[in-house]
Amino acid sequence: MNDVLAAELGEVRATLARQKSRVLVASGVRPERRDAPPTFPTTATLADPALRAAAGTAGVAVTAHGGTFAGAALDRGTRFLLTTADRWPTDVTDAVDLGCGTGLLAAVLALRSPAARVVATDRSAAAVASARATARANGVADRVVVVRDDAGEGLADASADLVVLNPPFHDRAAVRTDAAHRMFATAGRVLRPGGELWTVFNTPLRYRAALARAVGPTEHVAQDPRFTVTRSVRG
Repeated sequence: MNDVLAAELGEVRATLARQKSRVLVASGVRPERRDAPPTFPTTATLADPALRAAAGTAGVAVTAHGGTFAGAALDRGTRFLLTTADRWPTDVTDAVDLGCGTGLLAAVLALRSPAARVVATDRSAAAVASARATARANGVADRVVVVRDDAGEGLADASADLVVLNPPFHDRAAVRTDAAHRMFATAGRVLRPGGELWTVFNTPLRYRAALARAVGPTEHVAQDPRFTVTRSVRG
């Protein structure tokens, strides 16, 4: 962190450490950085095989503003979820990317189901800006509606046929799972009868029982030591 700060700011000093923590104090913009162009948002075209297969395209563009999870890249959890996309329903009218981050999954949903309207929702302003830009970059902005919303609480009841979810398990520096459980409850509320929730999560979290309670019958679709993908069906 000293080096990161020193690359942009003129002076960096550290206080004495207490246990595992210390305070870094930085001040003064470096003259050569004062008029430098912004480094965000960044855009990349991703050609990962799992992503290409899920979207049915040669690549998917992603745009990320600063602070958005995974940046302009494909995180490993989302990639593992995408390996199951051949089993997702395609004849959907309304789909939701819940906790959308950069909106990569929302773009995939719109690309693979040309008749679908997709809602992408996230509580982060940076994520919302990123998701809108990602939709534009993939030519699906006319069918992807991006909403700033906490855990999808503003979504209408029984309004979706499909929800995809890669829930957070951190809140800033703390490991917390309450956001995931709120998202499970939202999915159970917004899915129509017979609608499906596809979720990827860290395997040690063992969310299957919670998903079954919040949504409906839940099965393990894929699992490795790090990640699990489940399919939950709304009764």
